[in-house]
Amino acid sequence: MKDPRDIIKRPVITENSADLMAEKKYTFEVSPKANKTEIKNAVELVFGVKVEKVNTMNLKGKFKRMGRYGGYRSDRKKAIVQLSEDSKELDFFEA
Repeated sequence: MKDPRDIIKRPVITENSADLMAEKKYTFEVSPKANKTEIKNAVELVFGVKVEKVNTMNLKGKFKRMGRYGGYRSDRKKAIVQLSEDSKELDFFEA
């Protein structure tokens, strides 16, 4: 089994994801090779919560230029994790 901390890279904190947190939906950037089952198990192990549903999306890297040179940003994968009603909320903003 893969290490859960290799599967979950970081939480995605945006205005849209902050609105989803009220519905117990949390957004993470995950490894592009991870599947939904691995993401579910990783979130349950790391945060100690019960996951109800996982939605994933693959994001292609944008073309960017620096002067006369151009290249692509890296591709990434994003997962929106729905927690069950009886699980506790995750706090990303604790100091």
